[in-house]
Amino acid sequence: MNFSSERVLLAGCGDLGRRVAQRLIDRGAAVWALRRHPLPEKGAIRWLRGDLSDPASLTGLPAGITRIVFLPAPDARDETAYRTVFVEGLRSLLGALDLAACRRVLFVSSSAVYGEHDGAWVDETTPPDPLSFNGRVLLEAERWLAAQALSTVVLRLAGIYGPGRMQLTERLRGGQVRVPRDVPHWANRIHVDDAADAIVHLLMLDEALPLYVGADDTPLPLDVLYDFLARQVDVPVPAAGPSPAGVGSKRLSNARLRESGFAPRWGDAREGYAALLQEPPSPQPSPPA
Repeated sequence: MNFSSERVLLAGCGDLGRRVAQRLIDRGAAVWALRRHPLPEKGAIRWLRGDLSDPASLTGLPAGITRIVFLPAPDARDETAYRTVFVEGLRSLLGALDLAACRRVLFVSSSAVYGEHDGAWVDETTPPDPLSFNGRVLLEAERWLAAQALSTVVLRLAGIYGPGRMQLTERLRGGQVRVPRDVPHWANRIHVDDAADAIVHLLMLDEALPLYVGADDTPLPLDVLYDFLARQVDVPVPAAGPSPAGVGSKRLSNARLRESGFAPRWGDAREGYAALLQEPPSPQPSPPA
């Protein structure tokens, strides 16, 4: 596909957003990135200052935007902050843009919209039933976007890991992790580079469906993943403990995403984590956009 005619706006541009931006730029697209605090770095990303929680700040946005990626990060982990950014901010942004040339809006959501499934397989046809406020707010935003007269795609991502996202291994080293052992609690992951590739793939896909699950090929019981990581960093495996609160046990299926022509580089988080642990430490992801 020829990206040279594409004018892409990223609403939010932290670590994942910058990876998406660079992939688009490498293919010839013009990319603008909206952040509360634009980064000082120079490069091909065209930084815009704007706050999704302040509609008055969303002025002077570029005309002729052809595609939008909505992937902000709230500045607090509470329902008010999530609603301000994901629901009200989404409405404010689309209201501030001239959408005449817009071919697609891609909303980066989360598997948190699903509920407790006792280890069963979950896909795009599974009814959402969020256990926590973040899933409820994201689902509300998804549904509002789907009702708009636009071509929209929602990508529900599993837990992201990658360079600068190795807090789990540090917690294992500190003996701070407990893991359920009597009944498996299933975990789902996606490498940050695979997440970025999936976003670009779906943003530009000719015949995209409205909803995709973004996960690797291999759901793992938490004890299997955590024990593997403990061995990788040469610490004792974690002691038994309760399942994480507000996170249902489920196995995410990426079959629809794969059928669209996408294949993750890291199909198993054990391989992805092992490769990361062989690399020198990377900088932490940038602050929320």
